[in-house]
Amino acid sequence: MSASNGSSYNPPKSFDEIPSYDSLPDKRRFWVWGPPGSRGEGLGMLNLLTPEHVARSAASEIRNGERVGLGWEFHKLEVPPFGRVPFQIKVHPIAHEAFDDEYVMNPQQSSQWDGFRHHSQPTKKSDGLADDCVWFGGTTREEIQTAGNGRIGIQHWAKQGIVGRGILIDYASWAKEKGIKYSSFSLHIITLTEIKEVVKHYKVELRPGDILFIRIGLITEWEDMTAEQRDAYGAASVPHHAGLEESDDMLRWLWDSHFVAVASDAVSWEVFPPQVQEYNHHNHLLAGWGVPIGEMFDLEALAELCHRLGRFSFFVTSVPFNAVGAVSSPPNAVAIF
Repeated sequence: MSASNGSSYNPPKSFDEIPSYDSLPDKRRFWVWGPPGSRGEGLGMLNLLTPEHVARSAASEIRNGERVGLGWEFHKLEVPPFGRVPFQIKVHPIAHEAFDDEYVMNPQQSSQWDGFRHHSQPTKKSDGLADDCVWFGGTTREEIQTAGNGRIGIQHWAKQGIVGRGILIDYASWAKEKGIKYSSFSLHIITLTEIKEVVKHYKVELRPGDILFIRIGLITEWEDMTAEQRDAYGAASVPHHAGLEESDDMLRWLWDSHFVAVASDAVSWEVFPPQVQEYNHHNHLLAGWGVPIGEMFDLEALAELCHRLGRFSFFVTSVPFNAVGAVSSPPNAVAIF
């Protein structure tokens, strides 16, 4: 393995070659995939979605051909937090018999993959870096802000897509069965113990290379909110979002499970505002490990299908925008059974 400063690179060729969480030289960083600007670096953990892995996943998961899209409508959330620009679509004629359309959007408003450019991690004096934060692979703020520089841009993911075996952990349905009441727009923390109980309850089989989806029920809750409630949420200076706990144990489980990407219907994946900055998931997964994070995926129809079929694994394909230097992208994702 290479040192975290990227002086040499010896990327793993299989999941068996990935060290355990407890044996990582630096639990914050796994920058081994290639030199700065390379496609290997741009893919991160997605490098392990090899043709052989994808073929095995398709063979085991595609059985009856039923399928469901995982993208929420672009205009939701209608009142996005953090001052984000609401979605707009303009349809205009280009001739008497034809129309074009124009999109104004921030992908972070609705279903999206967070790319590696989205979030940094704080640096330490021992890192020997000039800035107080750094992005995946050692990418700097200046590189991201330089026009034409595509380092760790989301275009790398678009070349072959994010494709493989997906699993759903339906926390929302499990919590309802257990009488656990919460709001997706609160500081409700989903613990590792609960996640493991959901896995056991629904007999979810985890395999190396899985693309993890966790449903907390945000989509249905948002649809049931009044306009006044939505406006109050959008106007909040510090919105509250339910999500996964920030702990060493949770990070260990995510790493040792060998997920190549994770996603949920939550706004922020982990609970927000961050409760334990040392174990912030965005710092570790995006900036440290090269694992994409998906947020606000529409998992309602997926959950219904999983429960009807009695299986919580499926084949998933997602093709992000081929936009050089992009920070995020709608998932354009489909689950196939």
